[in-house]
Amino acid sequence: MREWMTMAVATPIQIRFERFNGDIGIAPATPPHLVDPAQKPALVERAKKLLRERDAVLVAHYYVHPDLQDLAQATGGTVSDSLEMARFGHEHPAKTIVVAGVRFMGETAKILNPEKTVLMPDLAAECSLDLATPAEPFSGFCDEHPDRVVVVYANTSAAVKARADWMVTSSIAEKIVGWLHKQGKKVLWAPDKHLGAYVQKVTGADMLMWNAACVVHDEFKAQQLEEMKLLHPDAKVLVHPESPESVIALADAVGSTTGIIQAAERLGAKKYIVATDGGIIHQMRKRMPGVTFIEAPTAGKGATCQSCAHCPWMAMNGLHNLIDTLEGAKGHEVFVDPAIGARAKVPIERMLDFAKRVLPTFQGGDA
Repeated sequence: MREWMTMAVATPIQIRFERFNGDIGIAPATPPHLVDPAQKPALVERAKKLLRERDAVLVAHYYVHPDLQDLAQATGGTVSDSLEMARFGHEHPAKTIVVAGVRFMGETAKILNPEKTVLMPDLAAECSLDLATPAEPFSGFCDEHPDRVVVVYANTSAAVKARADWMVTSSIAEKIVGWLHKQGKKVLWAPDKHLGAYVQKVTGADMLMWNAACVVHDEFKAQQLEEMKLLHPDAKVLVHPESPESVIALADAVGSTTGIIQAAERLGAKKYIVATDGGIIHQMRKRMPGVTFIEAPTAGKGATCQSCAHCPWMAMNGLHNLIDTLEGAKGHEVFVDPAIGARAKVPIERMLDFAKRVLPTFQGGDA
């Protein structure tokens, strides 16, 4: 059976996530229309035609459905992490950027490309890290600690980025925080507590943490991962640092989305257990045919999980709503207040400038 038919697709559900103050929040995730296999070729051709007519480029995240990943690559777009998606859109001559991902990714694309039209198949595609970091209380938290440098992860809103001194992705977070630590700076970190704990352990920096977690990575379980390793003793374990510390401790390699792919290529094993969103496995199989990739476990026997290694909001992107977007349906364009966008661009560009100086080959690498 084809991979795109077997990949998990979310059903209409309410996703629970932990707010910064420990309360439980709920946000809906509504999947796109399922694609009839008999209609898929016509839908793909329709999308290709509309992309040409709209002078648009499709940039897709590693975690979205393989249909959209393949379409992006077939039409001169890209499949990558959110920062590289935005940078690719900026460098591409197309006047319109179509972002297949979640809302903060569309915002980041608009921040870096204010002169372009930025569209998304579903503007209601959220991120639990973004939802758990509302701008007003976060700004108040920063005001309470004026002695700390504010470093935020890419998975945040434009308004939160506008309050930050630095924005980071998971592939460069430890480099920037380590550099700040050497300068004698104390850090206020937001939002992902697991990534923050990993960066703190690696760098030894003085870090004050915001409280938030990714609903996908937070559900990976160390005990079940150990059991899976016993079943597959020849497998290497690849873990995204948004995962709990106990899961990271079992990794053969820890890295961002891009870093996980690079680690698999570098390690050269024939089998991998992958602890990040399962959408990335599509690209891994394309790049490394003949290699076996297994999704890391997210729940024990008899237990249930919300995400089951697939982001329910990423699953809201599909061929049908992509075509609706390109046909001009209302409610798909991303807008960022120009004043907020201008302030949010500062910490992003600060990171990019740092990367050019310190990591000349830096290619992004966030969630």
